[in-house]
Amino acid sequence: MLPTARAASGSSWQNASIYHEVMTELLYLHDAYQQTCTATVVSTDVDGRRVELDQTVLYVQGGGQPADHGTLAWDGNEVAIVDVKRADGAAWHHLGDGALPDVGTDVTLTLDWERRHQLMRTHTAMHLLCGVIWNEYGKAVTGGNMEPLGGRMDFEFNPLPDGFKETIEAAVNAEIAADRSIEVSFLDRAEALADEDLIRTKVNLIPEAVTTIRVVDIVGLDKQADGGTHVARTSEVGSFQIVKTENKGKGNKRVRIALSD
Repeated sequence: MLPTARAASGSSWQNASIYHEVMTELLYLHDAYQQTCTATVVSTDVDGRRVELDQTVLYVQGGGQPADHGTLAWDGNEVAIVDVKRADGAAWHHLGDGALPDVGTDVTLTLDWERRHQLMRTHTAMHLLCGVIWNEYGKAVTGGNMEPLGGRMDFEFNPLPDGFKETIEAAVNAEIAADRSIEVSFLDRAEALADEDLIRTKVNLIPEAVTTIRVVDIVGLDKQADGGTHVARTSEVGSFQIVKTENKGKGNKRVRIALSD
């Protein structure tokens, strides 16, 4: 079993733009398993085929995690939600072909749950990877990106240690089998800045205007300021594999991962 020291993240790759104030209430910050909600249309952009809502269960693209997909339904109409992006302080839901609801319309949003859950599994796997690499080698992550059941992360290695792939795959899969609990909390900024684990994850890079910090804690392994969606326990992640490592310059190595059931 790995030591219980938390993981250090050398950059806020999964936090970028997550904490900018958004007028839309982001329900997934409190419950990543909520799959549907009702909402009211606040404004529309007909030319851009997008609507702003007062709340949403769909993840807004940012911090290396793609936006959720889903459907928007009202008064006998149903259209696909193909993207959710932040612009001008609002979370805009981009719609596929079909009708567009008027301002003030009450609508029902439904997640593409299979895709969301795959992204939750992947995001948690990325945190596991950060944790075991920090505990094993003391190296920080410098960037990353993900898609359903796959992703990549960059680390401060020069060069990669011998046996890296085998060591890390075994360690991450051991953490998955350990069925660790994953907890979400919200801390006052001063409290977060006093936490040595979160200082190592660059919580101080979050804009000073943000007074409450959302923290995702894989209990006993990794704690990070984070705005993304995660599974509730590591056992939900599935089987972890490193599919490729790449040299991205001196002191920067890329690790590509994949998950399977």
